[in-house]
Order: sequence, then structure tokens, then C-alpha cells
Amino acid sequence: MPVLKTLAAIVLAAGLACAAAPASTRSPLVAPGVTVSGVPVGGLTAEPARARIERSFVRPVTIRTPDGPVHATPAQLGAASSIDTAVSSALAATPRSSIALPVRLSGARVAAVVRRLARRFDRKPVDATLTGATAAGPVFTASKPGAAVDATTMRRELARALRTTDRRALRLRETVLKPRRTAESFGPVIVVVRGANSLTLYHGTKLVRRFPVATGQAIYPTPAGLWHIMDKQLDPWWYPPTYDAWAKGLKPVPPGPANPLGTRWMGLNAPGVGIHGTDEPTSIGYSASHGCIRMQVPDAEWLFEHVSVGTPVVIL
Repeated sequence: MPVLKTLAAIVLAAGLACAAAPASTRSPLVAPGVTVSGVPVGGLTAEPARARIERSFVRPVTIRTPDGPVHATPAQLGAASSIDTAVSSALAATPRSSIALPVRLSGARVAAVVRRLARRFDRKPVDATLTGATAAGPVFTASKPGAAVDATTMRRELARALRTTDRRALRLRETVLKPRRTAESFGPVIVVVRGANSLTLYHGTKLVRRFPVATGQAIYPTPAGLWHIMDKQLDPWWYPPTYDAWAKGLKPVPPGPANPLGTRWMGLNAPGVGIHGTDEPTSIGYSASHGCIRMQVPDAEWLFEHVSVGTPVVIL
């Protein structure tokens, strides 16, 4: 009888020892080949797996920009990960399983980072401007394209990078903004060369048509400079300029064959000066006017239809 009690006691003690061992002494390993968002954790226990995943996740996202790389951490972008959940899933996973890392994103924080990028890297396009002319044609400053950060694409790519541990550099996505005006597409430009008594219409840099004209006499020179058409009149009246002695005693002339302005008037912002037809066609080709630019009536009518208020006029 004592022998049986002793054996029973031994068996009971062994059973209790087996039941007490697992939780406190076991160190379960993640199955071979398991990854969490691409991070290999197979063969690791919980804490090393957690540390490895965290090191990969907290690395900053790098954005390649024209000024060099820009870095933003997940915290700056409002991203937080549930690493403990991912580790628990990895410990329970079968070999070669791929576990996703749960990540919570702040759309507002991502959008704020993208806005800062836009403030830094958005560039307005620069239009070509007319600075003058030579006998060869108008002279322009160069136009330059602009750029705008593609906010939608950048938000999407940043969100994708944050949902993984992939930290390959992103390229700053930009949309090219074309200038409204280039030298080639500038539009009508008139160039008058007083020495040659010529008027040439250009469209940007392209010559459209050249005309013989009459320009001002030596004592009434056509003013050199960069001007523009300020008003256009069909069948204008001619009014004698009150400030010139040569017009003293003359009266206004209504539209008609005797009108000194012909049938079209294109007034410049140079005081008292305009481009117009003439009732003296034999003066064309000479320095014969009182400062205006005279054209044959059909030529003035043609030009009138191909320019507008604001068209620049360069007088050399």
C-alpha cells in the first residue's frame, strides 16, 4: 500500500510540472519565411520581431526634388502603426506567410506636407515680353515654363509608402505649366523703320506683311520708342491739332475722299500720333507727315483688320 501511494505521488507531481511549464518558460518563434509588410521576421521571437518592424516603419519617406532630397517622417505625416497586432499575427502564421502591417493615416497631415511642397516648388510660367525691335524684327525676352506640384498624385504615393515599410525615394510629381505667350505665339507686332519709311507687321517672330509708308518730317519727327495702339476708328473725322502752328485756321474734315486720315485711324499712345490712310498717296515712301505714319488707303484698311487695341508698335 505505501508503495502505491508513493507511485501516485510521483505521477501527480510530474503532471503538475508539465502543466506549469508552457507560459513562463516557452519562447515561441515566428515560423520560417514569414514577413510583415516585406520585413522578414521568420525565426524571431516577439520582441526582436517587433523591434525589426519598428525600425523599418519609422524610417523617413524621401522625396527627390529639384533642390535635393526632402525627408518626412511617418510621425510628421500623421501615420501610426499597430506593430503589436502584426507581431501577434506573425506568431500565429504558417510558414512563408505575408502579414500586412496595420497603419492608420491622417489625410490632413499628408495633405499639409504636400501643400508645403507646393509652396516651395510651384513656379509660375514666365511669358515672353516685347522689349523692342531691330530692322530684322521684334526682340523678345525668353519665355519659361512653370510647374505645379501634382497634389493628388503626391498624396496617393505618400499614403502608399506609409502603408508599407518600402522607403524607396519618391519623385516629386509636377505638372508643367506652359507660358501663355512665347516669342513665336506673341501675336501682332508692328515695326516702323523711319529711315526706310517702312511698316512691317509680324506675328510674334514671323513676318506677315511689309508696307511702304510716310513718316514724319525732320521738324515733325515720328517719335521713336515702344508704343501701342490705343484706339481704332472707322471712317474717322480729322480735327486740326490745336497745338501746332501749321494747323492754325484749318477746320475739321468729315469722312470722305478729302479726309487726311483716309478711311482708317489707328491711334497710338504717343500723343497726336497714329497710323492711318492718306489723301496724299504720292507722299508714301518719304518723310512727309507731321509725325503720323501714313499708308495707302487699301493698306491701312488691311492693317486695320489684322491688329487690335493694345497691339504694340515699335518705331525705330
